[in-house]
Amino acid sequence: MSQVSRSGGKGNTMGMGLPHAHIPYEKLNTYKELLRNHRINLEIFINSRVLDTTTPSEIISTIKNLDYLPEITIHGPFMDLSPGAVDSKIRIVTIERFKATIDIALAIDAKAVVFHSGYEKWKYGLRVDLWLEESLKTWREMLSYAGGLLICIENIFEDEPSNLRLLMENMDSPDIGLCFDTGHFNLFSKVSLKDWLGETLQYIRELHLHNNDRTSDQHASIGKGTFDMAGLINAFEGRPCIYTIEAHRPEDYFESLRWLEGRSNSKNLEL
Repeated sequence: MSQVSRSGGKGNTMGMGLPHAHIPYEKLNTYKELLRNHRINLEIFINSRVLDTTTPSEIISTIKNLDYLPEITIHGPFMDLSPGAVDSKIRIVTIERFKATIDIALAIDAKAVVFHSGYEKWKYGLRVDLWLEESLKTWREMLSYAGGLLICIENIFEDEPSNLRLLMENMDSPDIGLCFDTGHFNLFSKVSLKDWLGETLQYIRELHLHNNDRTSDQHASIGKGTFDMAGLINAFEGRPCIYTIEAHRPEDYFESLRWLEGRSNSKNLEL
């Protein structure tokens, strides 16, 4: 799990660098001092409203003014977007939004950019082939546009991972992978973590770590909920991966960090 952040800190959470914290772009100034004081690596969420109301140069300048030089990933907009849309006009708008996000990610030297898969089996009438055909058009265009920037596709409503595996098999590129979201898995998956990872582990390049009690997408700290976080962390031991804590409150980020550090100390004592 070795990661070295751009700020130079290696951290002590099981050999990874300090995990990224998910934060909306609009909250960067609110938490600027907290982020700087703790030198937190970031996943910055840029939604469509930000793209419409803020110029790219303003967004880039705000991020570059985080003067402690955090390692950064970007999470793109997702509401109403559909990279596998059968309606070509919907897919055109989706591509426009994705390209605007990639432009920003490239300008600030982001480590990766995350987008949602957009797959909902009932919407596609259980025809994964319809989604896959259109998705491949979108992601091949994005891959060419991104010029080597890592693109990670996140699971949302998937109740099993075969559509994501098929997408990765057909894309067959080191510059595109999966982002495994623990909270979404916990809510929607009908297969075990072992079976999910059996199909997708080799393609996962980023983890979104948060928890819930399976009643809603609570984005709780990673130790509070029903997801088998320890089992997941064990599965990724020694594998290069971006770790992002997607708890939505600062206190839950730090609580999650303490959970990871405690697990790291326990593992060290076992050696």
